Amino acid sequence: MKNYLLSVVQPAGGEPPAPDELAEIMRRVEAYNDELRAAGAWVFAGGLHGPETATVLRPQDGDVLITDGPYAEGKEYLGGLCLIRAADLDEALEWGRKAALATTLPIEVRPFVDTH
Repeated sequence: MKNYLLSVVQPAGGEPPAPDELAEIMRRVEAYNDELRAAGAWVFAGGLHGPETATVLRPQDGDVLITDGPYAEGKEYLGGLCLIRAADLDEALEWGRKAALATTLPIEVRPFVDTH
């Protein structure tokens, strides 16, 4: 089994869903997480606050410069993540497909570097 990162891609400046729509999305996400757990594919998942809450630490001249706010401005940002176990990329992509349907957001699937 390999580990894959499923990144939830959040549009910057987008309007949040209406409360009833958000409740339905969260119901689908919880069902998706339950399915991951039942399949033994669950490792970890969670949402992130917006990029405006970030603190960036950047090495500079032998020291570290600390800056508030996102490292780069963009049309999209990392809104959450899910770490899963999957036999191969095809299985990870299937989990990613289910995540996209549950969240209604784009999902980026990336394998971890195999260090073993």
